[in-house]
Amino acid sequence: MSIKYSRLFFVVIIALIAGLSFFMPAAHAKAAAFQNADTVSTEGIEFTDVEPAKPQVKAADTAVVKPSAPKAASTNTAVKPAEKPKTLWQIFIEGFLGGFAALIMPCIYPLLPLTVSFFTKKAGSRSKGIMHSLIYGISIIVIYVALGLIITIIFGSDALNELATSGIFNLFFFLLLVVFGISFLGAFELQLPSSLANKLDANSDKGGIAGIFFMAATLAVVSFSCTGPIIGYLLVEATSKGERLAPIMGMLGFSSALAIPFTIFALFPSLLKSLPKSGGWLNSVKVVLGFLELAFALKFLSGVDLAYHWNWFDREVFLSLWIALGLLMFLYLIGKIKFSHDSDLPYLSVPRTFIAIGVLAFTIYMIPGLWGAPLKVISGFLPPPATQDFVLSNGGTSGNQVAQAPAVSVKQKKYEDLFARGKHAGLNEWYDMEQALQVSKELNKPILIDFTGWFCANCRKMENEVWSDPQVHKRLAEDYILLELYVDEKAELPKNEQHVSDFSGKTIKTIGNKWSDYEASKFNVNSQPYYVIVNAKGDVLVPPQGANYNVNNYIEFLDSGKAAYEKNNGRD
Repeated sequence: MSIKYSRLFFVVIIALIAGLSFFMPAAHAKAAAFQNADTVSTEGIEFTDVEPAKPQVKAADTAVVKPSAPKAASTNTAVKPAEKPKTLWQIFIEGFLGGFAALIMPCIYPLLPLTVSFFTKKAGSRSKGIMHSLIYGISIIVIYVALGLIITIIFGSDALNELATSGIFNLFFFLLLVVFGISFLGAFELQLPSSLANKLDANSDKGGIAGIFFMAATLAVVSFSCTGPIIGYLLVEATSKGERLAPIMGMLGFSSALAIPFTIFALFPSLLKSLPKSGGWLNSVKVVLGFLELAFALKFLSGVDLAYHWNWFDREVFLSLWIALGLLMFLYLIGKIKFSHDSDLPYLSVPRTFIAIGVLAFTIYMIPGLWGAPLKVISGFLPPPATQDFVLSNGGTSGNQVAQAPAVSVKQKKYEDLFARGKHAGLNEWYDMEQALQVSKELNKPILIDFTGWFCANCRKMENEVWSDPQVHKRLAEDYILLELYVDEKAELPKNEQHVSDFSGKTIKTIGNKWSDYEASKFNVNSQPYYVIVNAKGDVLVPPQGANYNVNNYIEFLDSGKAAYEKNNGRD
């Protein structure tokens, strides 16, 4: 195939990978939001039918739920997440795309026709060659799924959930992805010991099923410099944002994408002629993936900065780094910069030009964010707006300006200094349950509990896409006491407040531990965001809900909560 069509194939693949990498998180979050009704446990909670946003609400329509219900606090009750960031199918698809990206890397792609031809010739017959290719493909799947199984056994389900909010692991993930990204740019190659590859290669000469299996194992080892960073990213995503079986499903998808082509080309050897020839475009795929890994690594660092209050990785710093990476990727695509192992680019094809234009356009789109533009497309990745040092729309002031607080007996908000970087312009947030209940009694307003977190991408997305809507913002500012409970805050509680949880049996040492345990024990959920509307006694008024990016849905939710509060304010 000509160089022209090879490059056409390359740019199509880059478009697919880059587009899915940037926009799949939003799609995943929306898909998860629609599952909330099926995943929220209501054991021990009684709700009557509530018609949201109706002009009149009958007394019978008002649901009252006491968080102290015995069943909700039972240590035997399984905690079910209200909203899962990623389903197993989503993780499988992500793994499959990662496997496809690995397939067109310089470590694997050239081996595809060689391996198929080897099986076809060695077998002596077409049927035997197909059988050997099938065994080879199944062996690849077994090897990588075994890796996912090992990760699952090592961490277990509880640890997998805790990884999402662990500062140490998030910092480790950041460093890991940076190393992987730099390796893709060509600074060095990640390789497993050559002695391991030699031993596996020697065993592949045994023949039979065992020999074919060792051939697949040899492929896994010698291609590690290309597949390692992709596998690492997939496992990071799976372990920190998935279910217990997430690593296994991720590796199943990854290995399937590697194994299927060997079988297809064994069935139809003539298709090998249609494959683009190996060349410099393979390394270009590798370099572009390196840029993407460096970009996603910054998200993990941002969460650590927020949770531990380093206060140096602000929103504009994050955006500046992404803009710089975007410009470098653009210059690379048009051939203005080169990395090691890159071949010369004699001309710029039309499809590659369009890809470069897309990258440049996305980079330009991010620039207004340096002055406070919301950038809703990537809001889930960015640090909160309150970390912005300069916001043009506020006359140059930072994005953490709050509304004028009504006069109440509580003069100083508990924990307020800790959460200054999480404030929302125009809203008056509280951070302690007891204080919020007291203010609710004095101002005669319901409380909106927002279970949130520094590491919660869906929380940032809800705040930037839904809370920013004028109608929603007006209701939050005027009709509610906004109580934000951060479940991953690392600041320690005073010694006299530290205790052992009756629900989980774990020691509650930090503010995050306190609110995470409260959410799990009282509402039987453990994910964020999770919104609960209560009265001045803490009674739940309407069914809580997780992330849902439909503005009208959230308005109905708030209006139904206000109507229910008028029937049962808890002040009597």
